[in-house]
Amino acid sequence: MENIEFLAKQVVEGFIIGLHKSPFHGFSVEFAEHRLYNIGDNLKHIDWKVYGRSDKLFIKKYEEETNLRCQLVIDTSSSMFFPKESAKPNKLQFSALASASILTILKKQLDAAGISLFDESITLHTHRKSNTVHYKMLTTQLENLLKAENHQKSTQAANVLHQIAENIHKRSLVIIFSDMLDRVSDQAELFDALQHLKYNKHEVILFHVQDGKYEVDFDFENRPYEFIDMESGEKLRMNSTQLKQTYVEKMAQYREQLSLKCGQYGIDIIDANINEGYDKVLMSYLIKRNKML
Repeated sequence: MENIEFLAKQVVEGFIIGLHKSPFHGFSVEFAEHRLYNIGDNLKHIDWKVYGRSDKLFIKKYEEETNLRCQLVIDTSSSMFFPKESAKPNKLQFSALASASILTILKKQLDAAGISLFDESITLHTHRKSNTVHYKMLTTQLENLLKAENHQKSTQAANVLHQIAENIHKRSLVIIFSDMLDRVSDQAELFDALQHLKYNKHEVILFHVQDGKYEVDFDFENRPYEFIDMESGEKLRMNSTQLKQTYVEKMAQYREQLSLKCGQYGIDIIDANINEGYDKVLMSYLIKRNKML
Protein backbone atom coordinates (compact mmCIF):
# COMPACT_ATOMS: atom_id res chain seq x y z
CA MET A 1 0.00 0.00 0.00
CA GLU A 2 3.01 2.34 0.18
CA ASN A 3 2.92 3.41 -3.47
CA ILE A 4 -0.70 4.14 -4.14
CA GLU A 5 -0.14 5.46 -7.68
CA PHE A 6 1.65 2.27 -8.72
CA LEU A 7 -1.23 0.15 -7.42
CA ALA A 8 -3.81 2.37 -9.08
CA LYS A 9 -2.27 2.01 -12.54
CA GLN A 10 -2.89 -1.73 -12.41
CA VAL A 11 -6.66 -1.21 -12.73
CA VAL A 12 -7.95 -1.07 -16.30
CA GLU A 13 -8.32 2.35 -17.87
CA GLY A 14 -11.62 1.31 -19.40
CA PHE A 15 -13.36 2.16 -16.13
CA ILE A 16 -13.14 5.91 -16.65
CA ILE A 17 -13.44 5.60 -20.42
CA GLY A 18 -16.80 3.97 -19.72
CA LEU A 19 -17.78 6.87 -17.48
CA HIS A 20 -17.16 9.29 -20.36
CA LYS A 21 -19.87 7.47 -22.29
CA SER A 22 -22.46 8.39 -19.68
CA PRO A 23 -26.04 8.26 -20.93
CA PHE A 24 -26.86 11.25 -18.72
CA HIS A 25 -24.82 13.75 -20.78
CA GLY A 26 -25.07 16.32 -18.01
CA PHE A 27 -21.35 16.99 -17.96
CA SER A 28 -20.49 16.05 -21.55
CA VAL A 29 -22.73 18.37 -23.60
CA GLU A 30 -23.06 22.10 -22.89
CA PHE A 31 -25.28 24.71 -24.56
CA ALA A 32 -23.24 27.13 -26.68
CA GLU A 33 -25.48 29.50 -28.69
CA HIS A 34 -28.55 29.91 -30.92
CA ARG A 35 -28.69 30.13 -34.71
CA LEU A 36 -31.57 30.65 -37.11
CA TYR A 37 -33.45 27.54 -38.19
CA ASN A 38 -32.70 26.24 -41.70
CA ILE A 39 -34.94 23.90 -43.66
CA GLY A 40 -33.84 20.33 -42.95
CA ASP A 41 -32.59 20.98 -39.39
CA ASN A 42 -33.70 18.50 -36.76
CA LEU A 43 -36.85 19.82 -35.11
CA LYS A 44 -35.87 18.46 -31.69
CA HIS A 45 -33.17 21.15 -31.43
CA ILE A 46 -35.60 24.05 -31.86
CA ASP A 47 -35.81 26.32 -28.81
CA TRP A 48 -39.57 26.66 -28.48
CA LYS A 49 -39.31 29.13 -25.60
CA VAL A 50 -37.43 31.56 -27.83
CA TYR A 51 -40.00 30.96 -30.58
CA GLY A 52 -42.78 31.86 -28.14
CA ARG A 53 -41.10 35.18 -27.37
CA SER A 54 -39.85 36.15 -30.83
CA ASP A 55 -42.08 34.21 -33.26
CA LYS A 56 -38.84 33.07 -34.98
CA LEU A 57 -37.33 29.59 -35.13
CA PHE A 58 -33.90 29.21 -33.55
CA ILE A 59 -31.76 26.09 -33.20
CA LYS A 60 -29.81 25.38 -30.01
CA LYS A 61 -26.14 24.66 -30.72
CA TYR A 62 -24.05 22.59 -28.33
CA GLU A 63 -20.37 22.09 -27.79
CA GLU A 64 -18.91 18.78 -26.68
CA GLU A 65 -16.84 18.68 -23.54
CA THR A 66 -14.32 15.86 -23.55
CA ASN A 67 -13.32 16.50 -19.95
CA LEU A 68 -15.18 15.07 -16.99
CA ARG A 69 -15.82 16.77 -13.65
CA CYS A 70 -15.63 14.20 -10.86
CA GLN A 71 -15.97 14.52 -7.09
CA LEU A 72 -14.82 11.54 -5.01
CA VAL A 73 -16.67 11.44 -1.68
CA ILE A 74 -15.21 9.14 1.00
CA ASP A 75 -16.69 8.21 4.37
CA THR A 76 -13.89 8.28 6.99
CA SER A 77 -16.02 7.59 10.09
CA SER A 78 -14.96 4.95 12.62
CA SER A 79 -17.09 2.17 11.14
CA MET A 80 -14.96 2.39 7.98
CA PHE A 81 -11.96 1.05 9.93
CA PHE A 82 -13.55 -2.41 10.09
CA PRO A 83 -12.15 -5.02 10.17
CA LYS A 84 -9.45 -4.24 12.70
CA GLU A 85 -6.08 -5.99 12.71
CA SER A 86 -6.63 -7.84 9.44
CA ALA A 87 -4.15 -8.72 6.72
CA LYS A 88 -6.58 -7.40 4.11
CA PRO A 89 -7.49 -3.71 3.64
CA ASN A 90 -10.24 -2.38 5.86
CA LYS A 91 -13.21 -0.54 4.35
CA LEU A 92 -11.46 2.85 4.42
CA GLN A 93 -8.29 1.48 2.81
CA PHE A 94 -10.42 -0.31 0.19
CA SER A 95 -12.13 3.02 -0.60
CA ALA A 96 -8.82 4.89 -0.79
CA LEU A 97 -7.29 2.33 -3.17
CA ALA A 98 -10.36 2.31 -5.42
CA SER A 99 -10.43 6.13 -5.43
CA ALA A 100 -6.74 6.24 -6.29
CA SER A 101 -7.34 3.97 -9.27
CA ILE A 102 -10.07 6.27 -10.53
CA LEU A 103 -7.96 9.36 -9.81
CA THR A 104 -4.95 8.05 -11.73
CA ILE A 105 -6.98 7.54 -14.89
CA LEU A 106 -8.79 10.87 -14.52
CA LYS A 107 -5.39 12.54 -14.36
CA LYS A 108 -4.19 10.81 -17.53
CA GLN A 109 -7.31 11.92 -19.40
CA LEU A 110 -6.93 15.53 -18.16
CA ASP A 111 -10.23 15.40 -16.30
CA ALA A 112 -11.00 17.64 -13.33
CA ALA A 113 -11.20 15.86 -9.98
CA GLY A 114 -11.83 16.76 -6.36
CA ILE A 115 -12.12 14.90 -3.05
CA SER A 116 -14.51 15.24 -0.14
CA LEU A 117 -13.83 13.43 3.15
CA PHE A 118 -16.41 13.26 5.92
CA ASP A 119 -17.38 11.69 9.23
CA GLU A 120 -19.55 13.79 11.55
CA SER A 121 -18.88 16.73 9.24
CA ILE A 122 -16.90 17.50 6.09
CA THR A 123 -13.21 17.32 7.01
CA LEU A 124 -11.89 18.05 3.51
CA HIS A 125 -13.55 19.42 0.38
CA THR A 126 -11.44 20.35 -2.62
CA HIS A 127 -12.70 21.88 -5.85
CA ARG A 128 -12.31 19.96 -9.09
CA LYS A 129 -9.10 20.82 -10.94
CA SER A 130 -6.96 19.05 -13.50
CA ASN A 131 -3.45 20.42 -12.93
CA THR A 132 -0.55 18.25 -11.79
CA VAL A 133 -0.01 19.98 -8.43
CA HIS A 134 -3.67 19.49 -7.52
CA TYR A 135 -3.56 15.79 -8.42
CA LYS A 136 -0.45 15.32 -6.30
CA MET A 137 -2.25 16.84 -3.34
CA LEU A 138 -5.25 14.54 -3.86
CA THR A 139 -2.99 11.48 -4.06
CA THR A 140 -1.29 12.51 -0.80
CA GLN A 141 -4.67 12.75 0.90
CA LEU A 142 -5.53 9.21 -0.23
CA GLU A 143 -2.16 7.90 0.95
CA ASN A 144 -2.88 9.41 4.38
CA LEU A 145 -6.12 7.42 4.54
CA LEU A 146 -4.14 4.18 4.13
CA LYS A 147 -2.21 5.00 7.29
CA ALA A 148 -5.08 6.57 9.26
CA GLU A 149 -6.06 5.25 12.69
CA ASN A 150 -9.53 5.07 14.19
CA HIS A 151 -10.45 8.49 15.60
CA GLN A 152 -13.79 7.57 17.24
CA LYS A 153 -15.98 9.61 14.90
CA SER A 154 -19.58 8.76 14.09
CA THR A 155 -21.32 9.15 10.73
CA GLN A 156 -23.51 12.10 9.74
CA ALA A 157 -23.86 11.17 6.08
CA ALA A 158 -27.24 12.84 5.55
CA ASN A 159 -26.10 16.31 6.62
CA VAL A 160 -22.81 15.99 4.79
CA LEU A 161 -24.31 14.90 1.45
CA HIS A 162 -26.73 17.83 1.57
CA GLN A 163 -23.75 20.19 2.01
CA ILE A 164 -21.78 18.55 -0.80
CA ALA A 165 -24.80 18.83 -3.12
CA GLU A 166 -24.86 22.58 -2.48
CA ASN A 167 -21.08 23.03 -2.76
CA ILE A 168 -20.77 21.44 -6.22
CA HIS A 169 -22.04 24.16 -8.52
CA LYS A 170 -21.51 22.55 -11.93
CA ARG A 171 -22.95 19.25 -13.09
CA SER A 172 -20.50 16.57 -12.06
CA LEU A 173 -20.02 12.88 -11.58
CA VAL A 174 -20.18 12.23 -7.81
CA ILE A 175 -18.69 8.90 -6.69
CA ILE A 176 -19.43 7.99 -3.07
CA PHE A 177 -17.58 5.36 -1.02
CA SER A 178 -19.42 4.62 2.23
CA ASP A 179 -20.86 1.79 4.31
CA MET A 180 -23.98 3.99 4.70
CA LEU A 181 -24.21 2.97 8.36
CA ASP A 182 -25.92 6.07 9.68
CA ARG A 183 -28.36 6.07 12.57
CA VAL A 184 -31.55 4.09 11.91
CA SER A 185 -33.65 7.17 12.74
CA ASP A 186 -31.85 9.13 9.99
CA GLN A 187 -32.57 6.74 7.11
CA ALA A 188 -35.26 8.97 5.57
CA GLU A 189 -32.91 11.97 5.78
CA LEU A 190 -30.13 9.93 4.20
CA PHE A 191 -32.33 9.01 1.25
CA ASP A 192 -33.37 12.68 0.91
CA ALA A 193 -29.69 13.68 0.75
CA LEU A 194 -29.03 11.22 -2.09
CA GLN A 195 -32.06 12.60 -3.91
CA HIS A 196 -30.69 16.13 -3.39
CA LEU A 197 -27.57 15.24 -5.39
CA LYS A 198 -29.71 13.99 -8.27
CA TYR A 199 -32.02 17.01 -8.05
CA ASN A 200 -28.96 19.22 -8.62
CA LYS A 201 -28.35 17.35 -11.91
CA HIS A 202 -25.31 15.36 -10.76
CA GLU A 203 -24.73 11.79 -11.84
CA VAL A 204 -24.21 9.72 -8.70
CA ILE A 205 -22.46 6.39 -8.22
CA LEU A 206 -22.60 4.85 -4.75
CA PHE A 207 -20.10 2.17 -3.80
CA HIS A 208 -21.74 0.52 -0.78
CA VAL A 209 -18.59 -0.65 1.01
CA GLN A 210 -19.05 -3.55 3.42
CA ASP A 211 -17.36 -6.70 4.67
CA GLY A 212 -19.66 -9.29 3.13
CA LYS A 213 -18.61 -12.09 5.46
CA TYR A 214 -19.14 -10.36 8.78
CA GLU A 215 -21.29 -7.28 8.19
CA VAL A 216 -23.73 -8.82 5.72
CA ASP A 217 -23.77 -12.57 6.42
CA PHE A 218 -22.72 -12.31 10.09
CA ASP A 219 -20.53 -15.35 9.54
CA PHE A 220 -19.01 -15.73 13.01
CA GLU A 221 -18.15 -18.98 14.75
CA ASN A 222 -20.74 -20.39 17.13
CA ARG A 223 -19.26 -19.09 20.39
CA PRO A 224 -19.51 -16.09 22.74
CA TYR A 225 -18.19 -12.75 21.48
CA GLU A 226 -17.84 -9.22 22.75
CA PHE A 227 -19.18 -7.00 19.96
CA ILE A 228 -17.98 -3.38 20.10
CA ASP A 229 -19.58 -0.48 18.26
CA MET A 230 -16.60 1.18 16.54
CA GLU A 231 -18.25 4.61 16.64
CA SER A 232 -19.87 4.74 20.09
CA GLY A 233 -17.72 2.18 21.92
CA GLU A 234 -20.85 0.42 23.19
CA LYS A 235 -20.22 -3.26 24.02
CA LEU A 236 -22.46 -6.30 23.78
CA ARG A 237 -21.51 -9.77 25.08
CA MET A 238 -23.50 -12.55 23.46
CA ASN A 239 -23.24 -15.80 21.55
CA SER A 240 -23.19 -15.07 17.82
CA THR A 241 -26.05 -17.48 17.05
CA GLN A 242 -28.37 -15.49 19.33
CA LEU A 243 -27.87 -12.42 17.13
CA LYS A 244 -27.46 -13.85 13.67
CA GLN A 245 -31.04 -14.31 12.44
CA THR A 246 -32.26 -10.91 13.60
CA TYR A 247 -29.13 -9.14 12.40
CA VAL A 248 -29.13 -10.74 8.94
CA GLU A 249 -32.83 -9.94 8.46
CA LYS A 250 -32.41 -6.29 9.50
CA MET A 251 -29.32 -5.82 7.34
CA ALA A 252 -31.00 -7.43 4.31
CA GLN A 253 -34.04 -5.19 4.81
CA TYR A 254 -31.89 -2.06 4.94
CA ARG A 255 -29.80 -3.03 1.91
CA GLU A 256 -32.95 -3.73 -0.09
CA GLN A 257 -34.46 -0.40 0.89
CA LEU A 258 -31.27 1.45 -0.02
CA SER A 259 -31.13 -0.33 -3.38
CA LEU A 260 -34.78 0.50 -4.13
CA LYS A 261 -34.31 4.18 -3.28
CA CYS A 262 -31.21 4.43 -5.47
CA GLY A 263 -33.17 2.82 -8.27
CA GLN A 264 -35.95 5.38 -7.87
CA TYR A 265 -33.49 8.27 -7.96
CA GLY A 266 -31.46 6.95 -10.90
CA ILE A 267 -28.35 6.34 -8.78
CA ASP A 268 -25.99 3.49 -9.61
CA ILE A 269 -25.38 1.45 -6.44
CA ILE A 270 -22.56 -1.09 -6.36
CA ASP A 271 -22.23 -3.81 -3.74
CA ALA A 272 -18.57 -3.27 -2.85
CA ASN A 273 -17.57 -6.31 -0.81
CA ILE A 274 -14.04 -5.64 0.44
CA ASN A 275 -13.29 -9.37 0.38
CA GLU A 276 -13.46 -9.33 -3.43
CA GLY A 277 -10.75 -6.68 -3.85
CA TYR A 278 -11.16 -3.13 -5.13
CA ASP A 279 -9.89 -3.93 -8.65
CA LYS A 280 -12.45 -6.71 -9.17
CA VAL A 281 -15.27 -4.50 -7.87
CA LEU A 282 -14.32 -1.70 -10.29
CA MET A 283 -14.05 -4.13 -13.20
CA SER A 284 -17.43 -5.73 -12.45
CA TYR A 285 -19.09 -2.33 -12.44
CA LEU A 286 -17.44 -1.36 -15.72
CA ILE A 287 -18.74 -4.50 -17.44
CA LYS A 288 -22.24 -3.82 -16.12
CA ARG A 289 -22.12 -0.18 -17.19
CA ASN A 290 -20.89 -0.93 -20.70
CA LYS A 291 -23.85 -3.26 -21.17
CA MET A 292 -26.17 -0.39 -20.23
CA LEU A 293 -24.67 2.11 -22.70
